[in-house]
Amino acid sequence: MSGKYELVYIVSPDATDDQVSDLHTQVDGIVRRMGGRIEKTDNWGRRRLAYDIGRHKEGTYVLEVIDGSGDLMKEIDRRLKVFDLVIRHLVVRVDEDQDVIERRRAKRGQASSRRRIARGLPPERQPGEGQRGEPDDDRDDRFDMAEDLR
Repeated sequence: MSGKYELVYIVSPDATDDQVSDLHTQVDGIVRRMGGRIEKTDNWGRRRLAYDIGRHKEGTYVLEVIDGSGDLMKEIDRRLKVFDLVIRHLVVRVDEDQDVIERRRAKRGQASSRRRIARGLPPERQPGEGQRGEPDDDRDDRFDMAEDLR
């Protein structure tokens, strides 16, 4: 099964730009060999770490968006643990969660519009309406009735 993953790794500040590039080339080779592909590579450059990792206070951050299998990501994880230049790495699966969230959000918006139209309101919420949706038109009537009872 194929999925989209984000791989972020932090390279030792002692590494040169050529070594960082070679590391990316090695990751790319593993990905291609195992039938995946790198969709995006983003070198964030050298940054200060939030906390010291070993004796390191800085590191070069690299983000790779990879389309591949779980076995591929296990292999990359195994290989990055062995590289001395990589001081930390993290792999996260991202595609299914985002797609599901977007589909649910779109369905909710469509259902909300249909309910508003059925009630005789405009399809979209207007400025000044309550936080949770449609204004409560009955509320004003209840207040008027309470005043009449006095």
